[in-house]
Amino acid sequence: MDDDLAESVKKCLDILDENVETLADLEFNLDDEKEDELTPNMELHNLYDMTEDVARSAKIKRAESNLARRQAEDSL
Repeated sequence: MDDDLAESVKKCLDILDENVETLADLEFNLDDEKEDELTPNMELHNLYDMTEDVARSAKIKRAESNLARRQAEDSL
């Protein structure tokens, strides 16, 4: 009985882990689409800055997703 419960909890955590990342990615993509705008005649240094901003944003979103996953695991 305990083995079945442990296995069920593990499966639920795996499903939750997969879905949290998917939902975070969807949220991130929707937010990105809202912020997308064309800027003509950009300088190269502006493109580098934008690239760094995107990389930082992705890291923050990944960290938020991992935090949510760990909090969900801790609550069980």
